[in-house]
Amino acid sequence: MSKKKVLRTAILISLPVVGMLPGCAHYPYAPPATYQLTSSWKYEIGPGDSVEIYVWRYPEVSKTVAVRPDGYIDAPLVEDVHAAGKTPAELAQDLEEKLSIYLRNPLVNVIVGNFVGVYPEQIRVLGAGLGGGGGGGGGGGGGRAIAIPYVDGMTLLDLMIQVGGISDYAAGNRAVLTRFVQGVEKHYTVRLDDLLRNADLTANTDMRPGDILLIPESWF
Repeated sequence: MSKKKVLRTAILISLPVVGMLPGCAHYPYAPPATYQLTSSWKYEIGPGDSVEIYVWRYPEVSKTVAVRPDGYIDAPLVEDVHAAGKTPAELAQDLEEKLSIYLRNPLVNVIVGNFVGVYPEQIRVLGAGLGGGGGGGGGGGGGRAIAIPYVDGMTLLDLMIQVGGISDYAAGNRAVLTRFVQGVEKHYTVRLDDLLRNADLTANTDMRPGDILLIPESWF
């Protein structure tokens, strides 16, 4: 038997098995991107963020501090202020209340840098089909996992730019987007090959905080 026939037979035999794999289920396609901001979404401070605290008329207590892994910060005159999970405006209000014990009518402005965000709002991308170097290619290499802070208005294309695209071995059009909507887990198929390799913007979709994107590797 020729090598070509042997290969064809092997593929035909393997197809029923491959079709039964859990990761091969076809989900509804993700809806097209709207390119609109989410007016109700506000950034929440997370561990690893840097926080610039500016107190008007009191430069001696204005300082940039890091959010500790436990979610707290140590600011001038006040220690162990909980910051994680709060918006910059909420943290500023808390600091004004605490600093009012020592200062007269403190007005605080909080500016966040080195954005990390809280874990529930990060977007996670994982799979052997990730590009960008560092283990994404290689045909049979191990998978990679990347966490990206969500940014209001982010689309799938924006996410792919941040992670460095997909590898030559990715099954981009079999990528699966997992999203939790009011506690219910939903799955969508996304067309990464069409988006990145064919510049088909109809394959672009809006991302949401907490999304998980799985990029599988091609079978052959």
